[in-house]
Amino acid sequence: MIKIKELTKHVGLPTIIIGGAWFLIMGIGIAHKLSLFDMIGETGSYSSGMLSDGLKRFGRWGLLTLAMVPAIQSGVGPNFALPLGIVCGLLGQVCAFAWGFTGAAWVLVSIPLAISFALVMGYGYGRLMNSVKGSEMTIATYTGFSMTMLFSLLWLTLPFRDHRMTWPLKGTGLRQTIQLDQINGAHILDNFLAFRFLGISFPTGTLLVFFGGCFFMWLFMRSKTGIAISAGGSNPMFASAAGLNVNRGRIAANMVSTVLGALGIIIYAQSFGYVQLYQDPLMMAFPAVAGILIGGASVRRARIIHVLIGAFIFQGLMATSLPVANELFAGTDLSETLRMIIQNGIILYALTQAGGGKGK
Repeated sequence: MIKIKELTKHVGLPTIIIGGAWFLIMGIGIAHKLSLFDMIGETGSYSSGMLSDGLKRFGRWGLLTLAMVPAIQSGVGPNFALPLGIVCGLLGQVCAFAWGFTGAAWVLVSIPLAISFALVMGYGYGRLMNSVKGSEMTIATYTGFSMTMLFSLLWLTLPFRDHRMTWPLKGTGLRQTIQLDQINGAHILDNFLAFRFLGISFPTGTLLVFFGGCFFMWLFMRSKTGIAISAGGSNPMFASAAGLNVNRGRIAANMVSTVLGALGIIIYAQSFGYVQLYQDPLMMAFPAVAGILIGGASVRRARIIHVLIGAFIFQGLMATSLPVANELFAGTDLSETLRMIIQNGIILYALTQAGGGKGK
């Protein structure tokens, strides 16, 4: 009993519960003859197994989950305004698309554009967070929702006329979903140095970008600025007494978080194969928040290891539960319902453990 309590204390109850649920669902999937590993079809083509799908989702959501770290460390809490960074990344992508860039060039042009937009957006958001101390998570959620709706109007008014992007009958306004196959932009990083081992496909390029982002975040949080951010988030009164500018640190943290959100949606889009506009970014903060909380983070403290563990378990569970739910409940689509129950339950648990975000 003591060992179980120690394990729960060090690993975290959400991590144990969700990890156990993942293994349980994998077992149910195997019992219903769903494959964990890639299968070779009659034509020689591969069909992706549940473990391969989990790895793809892990890389796809990696940077979006990593974006939570600087915000949490600064004392703002989980960045529920992640859609701010996401819409900046989407704007960079559609601009690069409209200007005729294809393949790897599309990614390389999208990145600096997205960073530029995100730095401006992140600065304004950081100033807003400094003016609403104590209500950051609530205001952040409304801010993310509001900006997503504002950009929905922007997608309808941008003066792009490329028929691959615009509504087919009107010729104006961007489509809900833009296919990246049209510019050879789909799966660029997924396919870079990709290999298959023991029946599992590894999207090497996407994983390398994610791990590289984790490494640079690890370095940043150990820099002078990163240490000041963590100190201000841990004890703002002591940090101010020590001569640190806590407000400036919070702004810097939110700028970094917003930039990671912008970069994360570029990685997500190339892996998914589509650029999704309008209301699609609306709820994208919640899987990222749930992921890092599952990994063992709290609304006050987060580390890189929490990102790696949480994104792996949560996205692995999502990749497994979708086909299993469809198999168990044929003719229905309960996968989205299951995802919402899991992610929102984890967020609710974390907030109650932290006393509503104020800490204990």
